[in-house]
Amino acid sequence: MSSSTDHLTVLPPCEEDVGIVRQESSFVVVDKPTRLLTVPGRHPANRDSVIARLRETYPDVHAVHRLDFDTSGLLVIPLTKASLSNLSRQFQARTVKKTYTAVVHGLVLEDQGVMEWPIAPDPERRPRSKISEDGKPALTHYRVLSRNREDNTTRLALSPVTGRSHQLRLHCAELGHPILGCEFYAPESVRQQATRLLLHASTLSFAHPESGEAASFESVVPF
Repeated sequence: MSSSTDHLTVLPPCEEDVGIVRQESSFVVVDKPTRLLTVPGRHPANRDSVIARLRETYPDVHAVHRLDFDTSGLLVIPLTKASLSNLSRQFQARTVKKTYTAVVHGLVLEDQGVMEWPIAPDPERRPRSKISEDGKPALTHYRVLSRNREDNTTRLALSPVTGRSHQLRLHCAELGHPILGCEFYAPESVRQQATRLLLHASTLSFAHPESGEAASFESVVPF
């Protein structure tokens, strides 16, 4: 008899450590490596994740937000129930500020702009999503950091207002500039321009869950 997890992909192991950026009594900010889940996957072989590793020290820790398997960068993980509740409210109110750095194919003409295409799940191509008029609103601001005419690429700062699944990948692809290394939404030639997805959560800002003071963190972009 087949198992309910038989159709799920077994992910390759991640040998990189989770970096600790800041550790306090109520939260920890970590730097997630690429190709590591934020939370344990459904398949028993996909248990390795940021949360699983942290639970070796903090058994009751839970995620308040996530990064895709292929995306690297900053995550804040609450360590107490009060911190979990506080940070959850901040994410729901969209007061948490996040910036991602991406390298995309082609030369983006405008120095800055807004991408506002609605996003829906793509049930025929899981785990992909799609741009759809029937989808949920999705909003991303972008700013050009640099252009490389020799490589025909652009380095962007991406600031998502909403948090739809694969939002940044989809919006960049819809703009006509897919992210290098993206296995879901980039043509094969663009996918092969990088050995990983060139998307990194580089800055993260929120109100300290205990003091209420501004807390801001930055991660060096590894590409």
